[in-house]
Amino acid sequence: MTTLRLISSMATKPLLADLVALYQKHNPDVHVLLESVGGVDAAKRVQAGEAFDGVVLAIDAIDRLLASGHVLTGSRVDLVLSGVAVAVPAGQALPDISTEAALKAAILAAPSLGYSTGPSGVQLAKQFEAWGITEQIKDRIVQAKPGVPVGALLAQGEVALGFQQLSEMRGVAGITVLGPLPEAVQITTTFSGSVATSSTQTEAMRALLAFWASPACQTLKEEHGMQAA
Repeated sequence: MTTLRLISSMATKPLLADLVALYQKHNPDVHVLLESVGGVDAAKRVQAGEAFDGVVLAIDAIDRLLASGHVLTGSRVDLVLSGVAVAVPAGQALPDISTEAALKAAILAAPSLGYSTGPSGVQLAKQFEAWGITEQIKDRIVQAKPGVPVGALLAQGEVALGFQQLSEMRGVAGITVLGPLPEAVQITTTFSGSVATSSTQTEAMRALLAFWASPACQTLKEEHGMQAA
């Protein structure tokens, strides 16, 4: 029995749980242990030297780990493309977000706004700057702590309008997903996997990532609101 230990961000947790199950169905001699935490914390733990066989994070985080020598050069495999969705607490009025102008108006009208510490939050902040509304809304922004889904803030009534990867919004009780960001301002994050430098089973880890990038996993990715990379 081969055991592979992986760490990932929360954004891919539900998808990876299903991908692990699918891989183990085809490879019953491989046991995959997956831990999903906030992306910032995951990267810190890898950088601190904690032993993992594989890492799945946003592509920019993987590339930083490549540059610092914590994952193996040439081992990065791009797995999925994930877009950002907008949601409100269940039972609330549904603002129009169908165009860039409508989305901006909805943001300006919202009493509170929530987004994550992950790549989507960074890009949203840049979009607010581009629109010139950062000063107007800065006191209304609630940034979810690492590992805390924006959906939870919405469901608890802590924010009125929330933004996060569609994959993390799907199936959350107590919220209504309005839909994806308009195409003109959509934020797409690539999530990639790589073999950790600390891995003692690099070939087994490479085989796992290759399977996850294969057409056999495309349907699962779509079911989780993502596209194959």
